Amino acid sequence: MKRFLAAMALAGAMILPVQAEEVGKVGVDWLGNDIVIDAVTDPKVQGVTCHLASFSRGIIDRLQKGNWFEDPSNSSISCQQTGPITIDDIALGEGGERVFSERTSLIWKKLVITRIYDKANNALIYLAHASQVQDGSAKTSISTIPLFAGNVSWSRGKPE
Repeated sequence: MKRFLAAMALAGAMILPVQAEEVGKVGVDWLGNDIVIDAVTDPKVQGVTCHLASFSRGIIDRLQKGNWFEDPSNSSISCQQTGPITIDDIALGEGGERVFSERTSLIWKKLVITRIYDKANNALIYLAHASQVQDGSAKTSISTIPLFAGNVSWSRGKPE
């Protein structure tokens, strides 16, 4: 029964997109521009929460500068262990796995969090970056979670 419930939870995590929960918003100027802070949990790694800061343009700024349907690619990420870590079946390749994605333009641009497992250093790396069809952005931010503490478990056993 435990395996069935675990499989159903994993299937649900794969079907439902990860949602960010807004936990803060700081106004930065009189044009209505804000820095938004979201909490994002990794659907395949319990016990890790990432806080993502991103820029949200106000209406006056959009009218003044044009580019109406797009926010900048600027972002920052900080991830912490917020409980015992349980790692499900995650991608182990160097390309990692997309954990979160949110549109920052009408069509082409997204703000993305990608998780990469660093086997040599036994750590999870969370990379915040923009994903675009062309003119990709070099604006990135990373955060790491070391896995050497005793309260880390792997659902399928630690990869060798």
